[in-house]
Amino acid sequence: MKRRSAIRHLIVAGAVARFSRLSAGVTPQESTGFVIRSDVRLVLLDVAVKDRNGGLVGNLTKDNFTVLENGHQQEITVFANDDLPVTVGLVVDESRSMLPKRNEVLMASGDFLRTCNPQDEIFVLNFNDDVKRGLPAPMLFSDNLDQLRAALDRGVPEGMTALNDAIVDGLQQLQLGRRDKKALVLISDGGDNASQHTRAEMFAMVERSPATIYTVALVDPTDTDWNPHILRHLANLSGGEAFFVDDLSRLKPICEGIGREIRRRYTIGYPPPPGKSGMLRRIQVRVAAPGHTGLFARTRTAYRYEVLPDAAIK
Repeated sequence: MKRRSAIRHLIVAGAVARFSRLSAGVTPQESTGFVIRSDVRLVLLDVAVKDRNGGLVGNLTKDNFTVLENGHQQEITVFANDDLPVTVGLVVDESRSMLPKRNEVLMASGDFLRTCNPQDEIFVLNFNDDVKRGLPAPMLFSDNLDQLRAALDRGVPEGMTALNDAIVDGLQQLQLGRRDKKALVLISDGGDNASQHTRAEMFAMVERSPATIYTVALVDPTDTDWNPHILRHLANLSGGEAFFVDDLSRLKPICEGIGREIRRRYTIGYPPPPGKSGMLRRIQVRVAAPGHTGLFARTRTAYRYEVLPDAAIK
């Protein structure tokens, strides 16, 4: 069968995107081919489910989930639990304060890369006073581990920390990727003291992005710019997780765990109720399954609803 887009027009956390693997209301295992569904607008959620011990839970079905938007239950029309390829960005702090920790960061980043799917699109951003792409121009993405390790090595620890700029640039590059699932992994030891973008501008872009953001903070109690609240809010808002590392020996298992979680997250979609453009809508996902107790679903907590002009729906 000729490959076609399953759902042509979607809202993904407020952003327009294409979702090429799923047809509405059908899991990949049930689908016999790609189906054209014109002018279908969806909110797509990237959802991790853990048990009370923090272990990832797989093999759940659509009926195990309930989605609430602003307190009202929504109809789930897209569901997937397989390992879909991802567009993922590894964003690494290369400010001067990172120099004593750099070897451990490079090793842990390499361990994260080894968890990736061969079909993933991956990029590296190194940031200090400004943000630099690790891959050589004009290459935007790679699935080659040697190329990606070289991209990490190109960073030079010096200068200050443009954290807001790094997040904005990372989200912008994710938009150029072809994969429908998108994730950003940030490794940093500080706050922000060099960005051109404000904190408000950065968070506004997070609200409109489909990306799940993981933050790995290397704790430095002497750093007066360090702001754990910002790193935690970045993760919570986007549905990722924030890790605070005071022992560098924990960095490797944390990065490997993030890679495994990205592989095992559920994709859940529903058509958003109509409303005013620009509204921030709150999301809650509940999960329950026979034989499991204490299950917890983690996904983005809000998205910015945008009304698309007619010209954007073709």
